[in-house]
Amino acid sequence: MSDYWGGIAWLFILLAINAFFVGAEFAVIAAKRSQIEPRAEAGSRPAKTALYAMEHATLMLATSQLGITVCSLLILNVSEPAIHHLLEIPLELTGLPAELISTLAFVIALVLVSYLHVVLGEMVPKNLSFSVPDRAVLILAPPLVFVSMIFRPIILALNSVANGVLRLFGVEPKNEATSAFTLDEVATIVATSTREGVLTDRTGALTAAFEFTEKKVRDITVGLSELVSLSEAASPKDVERAVAQRGFSRYVLVNDEGEPTGYLHLKDVIDLEQLGEFEEPVPPKRIRQLISIYDGQDLEDALASMRRSGTHMARVFDESGATMGVLFLEDIIEELVGEVQDATRRM
Repeated sequence: MSDYWGGIAWLFILLAINAFFVGAEFAVIAAKRSQIEPRAEAGSRPAKTALYAMEHATLMLATSQLGITVCSLLILNVSEPAIHHLLEIPLELTGLPAELISTLAFVIALVLVSYLHVVLGEMVPKNLSFSVPDRAVLILAPPLVFVSMIFRPIILALNSVANGVLRLFGVEPKNEATSAFTLDEVATIVATSTREGVLTDRTGALTAAFEFTEKKVRDITVGLSELVSLSEAASPKDVERAVAQRGFSRYVLVNDEGEPTGYLHLKDVIDLEQLGEFEEPVPPKRIRQLISIYDGQDLEDALASMRRSGTHMARVFDESGATMGVLFLEDIIEELVGEVQDATRRM
């Protein structure tokens, strides 16, 4: 009799293990990297392990499926006979034939085990992981990764076969879980939210951000003929005069051929009057360098390049290498937030 009660105990142990694999599987899929990455950068080991699991999603899913399959088979083989035998005892009191009692006990045991397996072993952990995926993945991912390392050869073999079958149907497998929205998905969310009245884009910043991703450098480049520039031999006095007339705080410097060679900010020369160099050409060390950007480059990539270099202007060239004009950081920002007024500019 004790062996049969041991079978009942194993039923709940295996249900708990099965629930772990189900919960871990859905947590890895549902969790968002944006919620986990800050924790990982702060040094959290569970978060780092969770990121690893999300980056190797197919391996984790294979581990989970292997665990779920083994648990399901063991639950049926271990618990069904125990429940079957325990049910036969009260059923014998009914006076029914032995064969009928055995059949009824089997059916009741099968229904009970299936119910517990579906509810406790599948639905509860799945719904829990979907409800709090970020917390669930931090708890469940580390042991799941540990199990995957132990059975790695078996899991890799199973995963390779599964990926091979997918490729036969023309589907390219993915290793990493999709945990971010694409630009089109975000645009659809914003459009739907605006239409339903739960989001209002009063400033137009959201619309501008979507349009920004489609623009190229050439779209906002200022041509050479339109530039307000100074000679590369300009003096601080020339810069002061230009500021008084035009009101801009930055000026492109060009050589005799009209090619941009650098640029100056007002603050680069404002102290030269006190040093007695007010009417002399600006010292080369005061002139800021221009980076070069291809006119067909995406505007967002150009912005990243200018931020890395710390420059506010860039020379723009075409496929032949010829200079097309100058790209201003201010113009890029205006594409996102609207017009930006230079504090010194004349109205």
